[in-house]
Amino acid sequence: MSASEVHVVFTPSGRQGTIPAGSSALDAARVLGVDLDTVCGGRGICGRCQVVPSFGEFAKHGITSEPGAVSDVGPTERDYGGKRPVGEGHRLGCQMAITGDVVLDVPPESQVHRQVVRKRVEVPDIDIDPVVRLYFVSVPEPELDDPQGELGRLITALQTEWELGELHAGLGAIGQIQRALLASRDVTVAVRDGDEIVAIWTDFTDEVFGVAIDVGSTTIAGHLIELSSGDVRSSSGVMNPQIRFGEDLMSRVSYVMMNPEGADDLTSSVRQALAELVGELATEAEVDPDRLLELTIVGNPVMHHLLLGLDSVPLGGAPFALATDQALEVAAAELGIAANSSARVYVLPCIAGHVGADTAAAILSERSHEAEGIQLMVDVGTNAEIVLGGSSRLLAASSPTGPAFEGAQISAGQRATAGAIERVRIDRDTLEPKFRIIGSELWSDDPGFAEDTKKLTVTGICGSGIIEVVAEMFLSGIISTDGVIDGSLAEKSSRIVADDRTFSYLLHDSVGDEPQLFITQNDVRAIQLAKAALYAGIQLLLDHLGVTEVDAVRLAGAFGSHIDPTYAVALGLVPDCAIDKVTSAGNAAGTGAVIALLSGEARREIEAVVDRVEKIETATEPKFQDHFVEAMAFPHKTAEYPHLSQVLTLPPRTAATAASGAAGRRRRRKRPTPGES
Repeated sequence: MSASEVHVVFTPSGRQGTIPAGSSALDAARVLGVDLDTVCGGRGICGRCQVVPSFGEFAKHGITSEPGAVSDVGPTERDYGGKRPVGEGHRLGCQMAITGDVVLDVPPESQVHRQVVRKRVEVPDIDIDPVVRLYFVSVPEPELDDPQGELGRLITALQTEWELGELHAGLGAIGQIQRALLASRDVTVAVRDGDEIVAIWTDFTDEVFGVAIDVGSTTIAGHLIELSSGDVRSSSGVMNPQIRFGEDLMSRVSYVMMNPEGADDLTSSVRQALAELVGELATEAEVDPDRLLELTIVGNPVMHHLLLGLDSVPLGGAPFALATDQALEVAAAELGIAANSSARVYVLPCIAGHVGADTAAAILSERSHEAEGIQLMVDVGTNAEIVLGGSSRLLAASSPTGPAFEGAQISAGQRATAGAIERVRIDRDTLEPKFRIIGSELWSDDPGFAEDTKKLTVTGICGSGIIEVVAEMFLSGIISTDGVIDGSLAEKSSRIVADDRTFSYLLHDSVGDEPQLFITQNDVRAIQLAKAALYAGIQLLLDHLGVTEVDAVRLAGAFGSHIDPTYAVALGLVPDCAIDKVTSAGNAAGTGAVIALLSGEARREIEAVVDRVEKIETATEPKFQDHFVEAMAFPHKTAEYPHLSQVLTLPPRTAATAASGAAGRRRRRKRPTPGES
């Protein structure tokens, strides 16, 4: 190494090499391929290229790093007033010259492909790989003897200052470029995928934004995020207005079948909801919609097709043919979303006719394709999506569970809102229940429950409460293995009430204007049908994979995240598994949408993974019915539950009791209140 060269080591990457003495740390990073962020290109404006010099003996690297190895703080650093504060011991890499052997640490906030963990949305550690990047550049004035257009001047400046390759721009962006350069020759340029100029601003900016959206059949949730840092600036959700056309997906498809012109109504309603949601997110975050450049959208196949204006009718019957299963990019303006005129929407790929982009996003979030052992992921909803396997093979299917788990088809069922019962326990001896409602942390038998809930009304029972009460009824012997409410227990407890030819269980007696809440025989049957459909779908995937048990279960979705794992197994929703291995995945689909928003590499990855997912169509599988019948029992007719038996005492398998039908045709009666005769 000559006297005019110095040795530089960058941490934590470990990249090192020799550079000319006097080079800036930013130049050294570029030469050595170090991940050091910058937007202003070395002008000392953006504050993104901060490094931390480390001094002392570094035997590992064979150098001694001394304070004199870097230049003193100069006027640009001293007068720096950018939005990103310079941390303690930090230096601006574009302004600090390297004059001797030195070790430089690049802090996470100065890395382009940094790892980020977000608290306001469930995002795992990810490497941010921005699809859109910003470059501050000075563009020469036009001259009479130089016929080059403004786009050409801008491209030349970007290539000269930033060493970018071939660049192009669409018509909309060209108009932006012309207007901007008439106002200023110093501009910030947004480049998408490394080769397309998509936006330009006359001022210096180091922030642009994107929105990740999960279009669910019931709710639409979105997160507005700064694209280079991963900072979540706002989150919100709205009800999907398509509910007025049908509660579940197939009812909406049926609506379109019977009203062909109604497809436009379904499409326009969901697009309007998206536009309102994005506007609300931008307003809350105080972000100019012109700075919104990228969106990602996930949803099940029906939502996917209706949002994009594609025909959803083929999804209503075999062979359930998708219009396309590939990832799509469309202009935000085509969907009526107010954003930058060049903003793009990336729609994740679908997997099969009933396994959509939301499942692909969940796979991306959960890393199902990298899992060791056999992992089962289930998104429990009106149409349950199931993913089974690991790093060697991955299978996916959907199962028609219907809306029972969300409160529909249940006599006292309702959506998860304040006042809904969400947790239930039943005393094994007295058969007396206690419960918790949304909006209070107290159980109904706690002394302060009445005071704590005086502004709430117990109005019904939501999905997680339905799961628990039916499981508790089974565990306490109120219902048999076959799901029949045991009428003989009416002699033991007034909670068992005759109801025509069957019996019902009184979960909550009326207090004031509150209604009595019963769990009827029909309610139990609805849950049996739903859970049997889900279990049968899981069993089909186990058959195809050639295994008999799973190593871990992940319960995804808003509903899945609120299910108690013990009760999920006790009810027979999922196969037996070590209870501590049955865990919530949260809103995995929404998380996957965020990951795809922040990483171009993640988009390429999930497109490749979806191509190798094996799709199983439950509707055409001859063994589905056999599995379904066996899964009607609680928790299952023949399967053993050694793991569950370690944490719960399971009742013996019993058939329906004769007393269950002894009520004849008596109608349900109100439970006597104390003092009544």
